[in-house]
Amino acid sequence: MALEQLSDIVQRCQAIQDDNYTTEDYSVFQIAGRTCIEDGESAQVLSIVVDEENKNIVRCMGWNLLGPLVQILLKKEENNLPHCLAILTHLLEVCSPKELLVGLLEQVEEAHPDSIAETVILLLQPLQKVLLRLGGRKASSVGMALSTLLGQVARLPVPQTKEQEEDDVFNLCRCCSALLVFVRPFVEEAKQSRTPTPKEDELRTELLKFCMKSLCEPLLEVQLKDPETLAESPLRNFATEILGILSDIGESLPDLLSHSLLRRREVPGFLEEEVCYPKESLASLAYLLFVQHIAMDTFPTVFSSVFVLQCNMEYINLFLSRTEESRLQKGLDLYEKSLVRVEDNSLPVQLMELKSFFSVPQNLVKVMTLCPIQHLRIKGLKVLQLSIDKFDTEAKYKFFQCMLKTSHHAGVEGYIIKNIKNQIDIALKPDKGNEWFMGAHLFPLLRQVLCLPQGPETDLLQNLDRVMESLNLLRYLLIRDKAWRNQTGIWTELYKIEDYYMKPLRMGLNMSKAHYEAELQNTKDNSKKTNAKAESQIQESVCSLTVGNEKMPNMTPEMQLQVLHSALHTFDMMESVLARIEEIIEVKEKP
Repeated sequence: MALEQLSDIVQRCQAIQDDNYTTEDYSVFQIAGRTCIEDGESAQVLSIVVDEENKNIVRCMGWNLLGPLVQILLKKEENNLPHCLAILTHLLEVCSPKELLVGLLEQVEEAHPDSIAETVILLLQPLQKVLLRLGGRKASSVGMALSTLLGQVARLPVPQTKEQEEDDVFNLCRCCSALLVFVRPFVEEAKQSRTPTPKEDELRTELLKFCMKSLCEPLLEVQLKDPETLAESPLRNFATEILGILSDIGESLPDLLSHSLLRRREVPGFLEEEVCYPKESLASLAYLLFVQHIAMDTFPTVFSSVFVLQCNMEYINLFLSRTEESRLQKGLDLYEKSLVRVEDNSLPVQLMELKSFFSVPQNLVKVMTLCPIQHLRIKGLKVLQLSIDKFDTEAKYKFFQCMLKTSHHAGVEGYIIKNIKNQIDIALKPDKGNEWFMGAHLFPLLRQVLCLPQGPETDLLQNLDRVMESLNLLRYLLIRDKAWRNQTGIWTELYKIEDYYMKPLRMGLNMSKAHYEAELQNTKDNSKKTNAKAESQIQESVCSLTVGNEKMPNMTPEMQLQVLHSALHTFDMMESVLARIEEIIEVKEKP
């Protein structure tokens, strides 16, 4: 029935002049042709399509058959496959390339989630053939095709392990490799002319869009494997080729990296409000260059390591401001690789005035304190120390001041105070003196260190790391810098330190110990008053504890006693160091 309808409409349309076919003609041809192909009558459809007398009809209406043809080709039905391939090949030769382009991209966009990869790979070659038929008017069409294809490829899961990439379980590797083959003739066309025409400039712009989008998706999501681990990596090859295309179309890698702030540039083919160089894409580019060392042989060596670090700080900040493990890992790796290129004690204090040099440490603190992934927290601490080592003395001083003021975390503050102690130790060595960690400059920093946020009522347990490192620093200063020498000026400042730090701390310790000793005694007394049966019930009962408005796991009375003993032990430890400091002050060692 459908075959008869198709034959009838074709025969009737043969008599129509100047391709004046009606909407009904198109509809009948499409429905009858689709039904014939789906019913397995593709051989008969092929004979109608290739008939020279039907050339005009097929040229105008043939692209409507793309949908059923693609579905049969995806199913790979052996009986119909050769005929459907022949029909598609003929349509690509005779139909309007613009209509074919629209039809093919519709099939890509409408691909079932389970057959995205198969659809993309099937239609890449037909799409390439159609685009090449457009001649010099293809730039915007190439851009539309690349955008549609990448949009679908980006929906594919990214392989996480070496085995997944080797087996290409999600077909992402095949798609990326096929995309490179697809885009190559357009890259070759764009790179041939040294003085490009406006049309060639438009093509370069569309290829730039493709590269920027590829750097973002899928490459920003991919964790590339080390070449020693995976010698043949399709995804690493894809990244390498994308960076190669950027160079081929005249984009300078150093110029791309130096876009520390997104700025608009007049580029043919871009709408005025569009951003030509997305920050995420440039961050991905920086990661591929400096961490994966892809295309590093093309990167000029004349750029100083400090300049490279400045360029990368925006991208590092972008990575570290996210919460996804892959982004945080890339941010930490990029920061580390950018820092190791820099000489120790060389970063000047002027860099501290740049916004990124303030934002990156703040985000690094969040990684170290809030990230649930242990190895990233450890890596964050390692990179923090590496960054401290690279600052010159004045920059270290300013950095410590900033971190003590903004980190709001006792563990981080304790770590910074330990670094301050190390810098003072270096300053006190012969021929190593510097003005920033001795004398007048040291006192403002010490006042930040030797500080109880809420005075005697400060929660000493919550601030344990900070308080212990502060006491250790004060003890070290009094032992290392004798009163008769007083190189740091600590003995001159001591009476103030006693008033604003040691006395409030002593008071706070006494209050805390008294409170916890009373709680401990109260808990013990309650236990003694119970009989054997009640005691058995208590053993099974639990106490709840709330910290920071969050209910913690329930505690038995025995666990509560352990917590109270641990707290009292902590207070004893603080008191021991404080008593040693008071003893040193009292003795005042002399030559």
